[in-house]
Amino acid sequence: MDEPNLVVLGHNLQQLRQAKGISLSQLASDAGIAKSNLSRLENGSGNPTLDTIWRLAVQLDVSFGSLIDSINSPIEDDGMLVQLIERGTDAPQVDAYWMSCAPHTNKLSKAHSLGTFETISVISGQIETGEEENTKLLGAGDIHRFPADKPHLYRTTTAGATLLVTINYANKEHTHERK
Repeated sequence: MDEPNLVVLGHNLQQLRQAKGISLSQLASDAGIAKSNLSRLENGSGNPTLDTIWRLAVQLDVSFGSLIDSINSPIEDDGMLVQLIERGTDAPQVDAYWMSCAPHTNKLSKAHSLGTFETISVISGQIETGEEENTKLLGAGDIHRFPADKPHLYRTTTAGATLLVTINYANKEHTHERK
């Protein structure tokens, strides 16, 4: 991520953390990252992975899109490029992303917030995706929806894949009733 986008991420992160009244130390501890790394992120430096950004979003109880809102270029991590297309404003919130996975990508994504679902629409290429123990092989035109509040996989072979990913976050009222 280039410096201007790191500054945007840091600003979004700091604003959301402060609005929730969470200390830097507490968020770092809850997200399982070093306080010094979180401080660098909030100050617009560092090199966050997609997993780190997701862990911070989960701990702040916000959408991934709220942290990367206004970032104007794809975020790159381990052969994956991800760019926010649109943040939904309705309840439940739905965000849309463009994603490109390079050939030989093998990415296990950690669980997102309780009640979150992903829908993968393959634009081109081929990808194996879904819950870690229940994946599906998809090609161009295929769609797969799965619970993203469990570890889930993105795996390509010799060809990469381009995807449209929608993330449906749980309606907060229903999530709290299920706990």
